[in-house]
Amino acid sequence: MIGQILEALARFTTAVIEAGGYWGIALLMAIESACVPLPSEIIMPFAGYLVSLGKMDLYLAATAGAIGCNLGSIVAYEVGRRGGRPMAEKWGKYLLIGPGELDAADRFFNRWGSAAILVGRMLPIIRTFIAFPAGVARMKLIPFHVYTFVGSWPWCFLLAWLGMWLGDKWNSDPRVKAIYHQFEIFIAVAIVAAGAFFLWHRLKDIRRVK
Repeated sequence: MIGQILEALARFTTAVIEAGGYWGIALLMAIESACVPLPSEIIMPFAGYLVSLGKMDLYLAATAGAIGCNLGSIVAYEVGRRGGRPMAEKWGKYLLIGPGELDAADRFFNRWGSAAILVGRMLPIIRTFIAFPAGVARMKLIPFHVYTFVGSWPWCFLLAWLGMWLGDKWNSDPRVKAIYHQFEIFIAVAIVAAGAFFLWHRLKDIRRVK
């Protein structure tokens, strides 16, 4: 089942990037940053593979990815900011954010907001949802976007570089296929872990209501 999901995501990703180029990268990364779990671990390595074929530039691909992160973050940030605490308490649990997390987010972003965005953008899974609590905490918009870009660019560059390296070595080094398979396993485990964490949160909320 996980393999089929990854295969479908990979086909969708490759189709969008091949059709849209850098704009396609930005669009896909914007979707991920709008709290939709479309893994950047699939998006950017394929962009890097196109770099290995001479169809893209590595630095421009990373920049397009980081710009996409900023664009998608606007959606999640504004939902959190405009809806405020009431909307967050009503719908936040569907993004793995409960009352306790909201209290922690308020305190954390008031004190460490810039660092939270900078570091969070370099962490798998967390990077997808970090903009929503930033909006709830009403982090200042300009620092939010600056640190979103600064934190996202190295992540996008690293994944694109990995895809480029794999593309260069795919046919020349048989060990690369084994490494790529392990990388697929990592993504699958991350998806399963996120799903299990989501179900745990939901069950906890149900018991709390009862």
